[in-house]
Amino acid sequence: MTEYIVLCIPAVIGIYMAWNIGANDVANSMADAVGSRAITVKQAVIAAGICEFAGAVLVGAHVTDTVRKGIVDPAMLAALPGLLPGEAAALIVIGMTSALLCAAFWLNFSSMFGMPVSTTHSIIGAIAGFGIVAAGWQAVNWVKMGQIVASWFISPLAGGAIAFILFKLIRKTILRKEQPARAAKIYVPYVVFLLVAVVCLATIYKGLKHVIGDIDWLTDTNSLYLSLGLAVLAAIVTKIVVTSKLRGKNSLPISKQLKLVEKIFVPLVVTSSCAVAFAHGANDVANAVGPFAAVVHILRTGTIEMKVGVPPWILGLGGIGIVMGLATYGYKVMSTVGTKITEITPSRGVAADIAATATVLMCTRLSLPVSTTHTLVGAILGIGLARGLGGIDKNVTKKIFLSWIITVPAAAVMSIFFFVVGRFFFLETIMEVIVKAGS
Repeated sequence: MTEYIVLCIPAVIGIYMAWNIGANDVANSMADAVGSRAITVKQAVIAAGICEFAGAVLVGAHVTDTVRKGIVDPAMLAALPGLLPGEAAALIVIGMTSALLCAAFWLNFSSMFGMPVSTTHSIIGAIAGFGIVAAGWQAVNWVKMGQIVASWFISPLAGGAIAFILFKLIRKTILRKEQPARAAKIYVPYVVFLLVAVVCLATIYKGLKHVIGDIDWLTDTNSLYLSLGLAVLAAIVTKIVVTSKLRGKNSLPISKQLKLVEKIFVPLVVTSSCAVAFAHGANDVANAVGPFAAVVHILRTGTIEMKVGVPPWILGLGGIGIVMGLATYGYKVMSTVGTKITEITPSRGVAADIAATATVLMCTRLSLPVSTTHTLVGAILGIGLARGLGGIDKNVTKKIFLSWIITVPAAAVMSIFFFVVGRFFFLETIMEVIVKAGS
């Protein structure tokens, strides 16, 4: 009976964490589509819910690190002198549960104020906090932490720069022309080509990376050829559709032409947002269920391993939690990112989504730990700056940046508190369960 109670606590916290990921992180993926009024909040919740759940359950990480992102080495905990049988494993169970709880609290607190923060950085800060208390400063991989701090600057700047350039090009070649409808027939297919190529590559490397090992022919070269082939096909279809829809519209007033052109971008911003949600579900569900899977493995086997399996039922649990968080509380962050930073139109949303997806894709291939949240917010700032400094809300931007900076230390401090309390009250009970499982 005791082991079931011990297991239920991290399970409930894991679902709570997944709920908060849905409320904060997932809301970012659909912010462009909602902010540009391409779809309603209700439609965004349904679309993102389907894509997130599919990404989490179908291609989510089936193997996860015992301690996420390699921030703390479990072997250092196991090698501490004077530990009793099962104590090292019990410390990891308490530490991972504490990390989940405090990361979830921080996400919940941020969501209350509509602040988009990084789930990955929250869990990393929390794990570093318990690692310092459990095994000392040397237990934390400070090189990895340095890369994460660097990513606070790299990803928003890269995403913003690409979005700035892309929207400037769209505005120059289409929106600022004397006949926007005629220009759209020429240049929108090129935008679609770029969008489909980037989304396909990102889906393969960010969304399907966990199953690529089972697909022998999906090499890097073939992935590129496949993505470019689909992009060419999409561009040809777009050329036919756009030409048909805008036929005879060149003589309309410019304001009406611009409205028609923006409508052309509506399905593009929805498609790109859904692709971001799918890739997010495939990867970031591990932030919620990864620590829980590690706890389940330790409690069942009594052993510590660097990588553990994630059963399908745990992935499903995480997927359900994420969708529920998006549906019940995601509107707050969606409103901040989609409407309060800068005004977003479908064409601007497409530029931001392409920029964010391309940046995350490049950083993934370079093994740089970046946050999708930071990258997307940076991209939206980029399209805002394309209109001049007056195009962005400086107060909202300052609040967002401040929330990013304090995420890791805030999560670490809370994790230390929860870990110390958990160790005091539950260490002996969990040790008994682990020793029993290992015998």
